Amino acid sequence: QVQLVESGGGLVQAGGSLRLSCAASGRTFSIYTMRWFRQAPGKERELVAAIAWTGSSTNYADSVKDRFTISINSAKSTVYLQMNSLKPEDTAVYYCAARGINEYWGQGTQVTVSS
Repeated sequence: QVQLVESGGGLVQAGGSLRLSCAASGRTFSIYTMRWFRQAPGKERELVAAIAWTGSSTNYADSVKDRFTISINSAKSTVYLQMNSLKPEDTAVYYCAARGINEYWGQGTQVTVSS
């Protein structure tokens, strides 16, 4: 089993920044990809960014490219999502997910961007 705990969400004005963290524990050796998803009210959950556990590759949704950066500290089993130039449409619950043989999810953290 893998446990994931997100933190760092909150309320920020448009144009501001936030950094989300996701701390993994348990059988972290089984993880090969970490991903951030988000879900806004009334919308489907969407993939925001992904990173290999080794940090060797990343990819981003077009809507966040050049604004968000995903990174990982494997020694601390923690993945980060640095979010800059935030827009009201970035408002959502952000979830961390770990993919290995199974997939594990965190509880989510709310990000609200005011205009």
